Amino acid sequence: MQLALFHRVSKLQTVVCSLNTLGISSMTSAVAYYRVSTQRQGRSGLGIEAQRAAVARFAEAEGMIILQEFTEIETGKGADALDRRPQLTAALALARQTKCPVVVAKLDRLSRDVAFIAGLMVQRVPFIVAELGADADPFMLHLYAA
Repeated sequence: MQLALFHRVSKLQTVVCSLNTLGISSMTSAVAYYRVSTQRQGRSGLGIEAQRAAVARFAEAEGMIILQEFTEIETGKGADALDRRPQLTAALALARQTKCPVVVAKLDRLSRDVAFIAGLMVQRVPFIVAELGADADPFMLHLYAA
């Protein structure tokens, strides 16, 4: 039996405290990151909700608990993209601290730039693309980013 306590922090951010964080469960933890590029997409909620649903389906199928969700409305373009995306920076920091991966619905929610994806890989915080599955290795991610 899987037990989890949900505490709603805000409309876009949910913290999940589970038996896993107490070391009682064998479920894997992850941090979720959702992004849309424009204010219009953000206001519609459709892009964010579709990403949230995809990550939730993936997490359930893989037996993962989402520790926290980070949502951002910001373009992924430019050499300073990480500097302009504080929610991605926070997601990476939490994943590093909790030693768990960041899960995104699709690779392009991180970036469409191969160099940016490679830069994230160098940070040694694993990320999983739900659309590609948990077994997609860094080589595959580089190919899909190209």
